[in-house]
Amino acid sequence: MSKPKQKIYLTPTPVRIWHWLNAFGFLALILSGAQIRYPEFVNFFGSYKAAIRLHDTAGIVVSISFCLWLTYYLVVARSLLKLYVPSGDDLRLGLFRQMLFYFFNYFRGKPNPHVTTPDNKFNPLQKSAYLVIMMVLVPLVILTGFMLMNIELLRPLVLLLGGIKIIAGAHFLLACILIAFLFTHVYLATLGHTPFAHFKPMWTGWEEHEDEHGKTH
Repeated sequence: MSKPKQKIYLTPTPVRIWHWLNAFGFLALILSGAQIRYPEFVNFFGSYKAAIRLHDTAGIVVSISFCLWLTYYLVVARSLLKLYVPSGDDLRLGLFRQMLFYFFNYFRGKPNPHVTTPDNKFNPLQKSAYLVIMMVLVPLVILTGFMLMNIELLRPLVLLLGGIKIIAGAHFLLACILIAFLFTHVYLATLGHTPFAHFKPMWTGWEEHEDEHGKTH
């Protein structure tokens, strides 16, 4: 006997547009960045200059996308702090419960301890990760990328921070951290009641939950 289903409208259209614009922008940045960093081994776009042009263009698109995302959650939805900042309960108990689920209880068929709602979309582990990613790492990678695109204009600031090699090294290291997060993000998204349950809301806006004794997961 199949379990009853419940649908909730989880992801508004502006967020879905931002998500896929950001995803394709990051993919372009990863591929062009690999060619810029390792031109002797990687050649996706023909010339080195073509890779730089694509990387700069994708960087501008992702930067604008980030600003639109921040504006939407701060000004339109007014839910940035509620959705992305962990509460005291999240930090005291939620993080441990969620890690226990991902590393152990999921494989035993146990339900997700986090109940997803439009006002509480992210579990404590997601909130903590997204807070660091979106509020610290992404702004830093945008800032270092902007400095590398405008070295002459920002020469005093570049020199103050240690020179081009330091800025380029920091930009590359930040990018590597974001790429590692991307793989983790995709994997964890498969841990729903079906492998694609958490992907559907990014296409349709609606997420389907199985209802077990009044609990959604």
